[in-house]
Amino acid sequence: MALAIWRKWILLGMMMLFSVGLSAGGQGHAAVQTESVSIGSQLQQMFESFDSTRMAASAVLQVEAARLSLHKAVVPFYRQRAYRPAWFRDGRISREARQWIEHLQGIAAEGLRPADYHVETLVTCLESIRLLQSYGAECESIGLALVDLLLTDAFLKYTSHLFAGRIAAHRAVPVVRHSNSGRLDALGVLRKAMRSRDVRAVLEELLPYGEEYRRLTVYLAYYRRLAYAGGWPVLPDGPAVRYGDRDARVPHLRRFLVLVGDLAQVHASPSRLMDGAVVKALKRFQARHGLRPDGILGEDTLEQINVPVARRVEQLNLNLERERQPDQDQDANVRYLQVDITDFTLKVVDGGREIMRMPVVVGTSFRRTPVFSALMSYLVFAPYWTVPPTILEEDKLPLLRKDPSYLESHHYEIVAWGKDPDRIIDAATIDWKKMTAKNFPGMLRQKPGPWNPLGKVKFMFPNAYHVYLHDTPAQYLFDKQRRTFSSGCIRIARPLELALYLLKGQEGWTEERIQKEMEGSKPYTVGLKRPIPVHIVYRTAWVDAQGRLQFRKDVYQRDPELRAELQQGPGISRSVSGMPPRAAPDVFEDDAEIGVIGVR
Repeated sequence: MALAIWRKWILLGMMMLFSVGLSAGGQGHAAVQTESVSIGSQLQQMFESFDSTRMAASAVLQVEAARLSLHKAVVPFYRQRAYRPAWFRDGRISREARQWIEHLQGIAAEGLRPADYHVETLVTCLESIRLLQSYGAECESIGLALVDLLLTDAFLKYTSHLFAGRIAAHRAVPVVRHSNSGRLDALGVLRKAMRSRDVRAVLEELLPYGEEYRRLTVYLAYYRRLAYAGGWPVLPDGPAVRYGDRDARVPHLRRFLVLVGDLAQVHASPSRLMDGAVVKALKRFQARHGLRPDGILGEDTLEQINVPVARRVEQLNLNLERERQPDQDQDANVRYLQVDITDFTLKVVDGGREIMRMPVVVGTSFRRTPVFSALMSYLVFAPYWTVPPTILEEDKLPLLRKDPSYLESHHYEIVAWGKDPDRIIDAATIDWKKMTAKNFPGMLRQKPGPWNPLGKVKFMFPNAYHVYLHDTPAQYLFDKQRRTFSSGCIRIARPLELALYLLKGQEGWTEERIQKEMEGSKPYTVGLKRPIPVHIVYRTAWVDAQGRLQFRKDVYQRDPELRAELQQGPGISRSVSGMPPRAAPDVFEDDAEIGVIGVR
């Protein structure tokens, strides 16, 4: 049905003979005359019945059986310019229109769907107009008005999608924005393009966000070419292949490594020998896929090699969408901290330069670390660990009923509810056999020390998820390749190094003072004179600072979630992180050790 409607639009555009009933938002058909009426008058007639007070996300234009959902700024745009056409001058196609349609024809290279922007219809219609006018024929003004409207709608939708992604994400947590693009809207960009009469220059100046986005589109084009050419060979299972081994799969491995850019073409020989050049190239491939770069063709490496090229193309498409979402927008000149969930790393960027990187532990698949941005404003040295209600009920209470001395031997204390937060309840006064999580008399917390799951310091950036960074006594976890072991908070490998950086230049905070507070027996809170933005991101493909394409496993299975949302079309109101903010503080607050799971 939809295809038939679009074919009808294309046919109407080619003929440029529109004699149809128009209405807005189901307000009823209004007769429209097509004889020698200006484009502006036709636009005014189209929109005169629109009720701007009733429009939410979009307006609806009905043309016979077809209902076209328009960007919400289309009607205000034309009303503010007294319905003058935007893309035609004296009935002729403007320079801006030609530039815009040229840009639209390459829109698939950005992982966007041309159908969302009327590309096929517009190309056909504009070519028809050009041909008719080249023979001196007059085009019906209603047809020109519809084309003008579609060009405007396409521009507004495209710029909106580049500013906020195709999915209209509902955010309960304010996103910290740092670039000029975050302060612009689609209507502002369109007005600027109309004033300058140079669409190409405006788009190049404002969009997309950075070099990484552009590089990702280049890799998308390359991987699409690989897909058209048939992809790469599938390597069968077999024993691990090391340096010096001979194996029938090595020639196919060579070809694969050449195709993905990790091995020079000169080494694409039929030799079965796992020589130094192949080992070096395999290490590059492993590093680009988050694997241990040992140069051995083993099970995990084979799994990543055999990911089909179609899946890699899909990953690139999905991650271009993630780059368009506003919380991915980091200005290279701004100081910020970024946690990359799938890469299990934290990095600090200052003035466009990465000055620190360290491994992290993130949430498990059932207690995911969410995606959001916030502002880190203070640190807490020697923190208490407050036991969340769920862990209290399921873990601690059974132990305490069995052995009340567990409280003291494991450095716990119970703090009374009410106006006196420092009053400690004597455990000997509690009837543990009758105790439940509901009638528990206070807050169970663990004292600072080497036993505390938060370690010696936590780094706070207040947010609705109750997530923060913290130290951990379980340092052995950082030796794992896949580090999904936390309850949602982020454990960092080198807290002293991060604290030194954040407090650098802050009076009185020397390395000796920081170490002293970290070893303290009571919590000590210090505010940051220079708060720093924190971005927690989730990506399965990106381009690094050296221009290398990186792929990572979809540890939380968020790619299928994002794909499903995109297939439903733009304007979906759902959480980008795949989960809504949690109101209850027991989900992520005061991260607990939950054991080693999910190790490959």
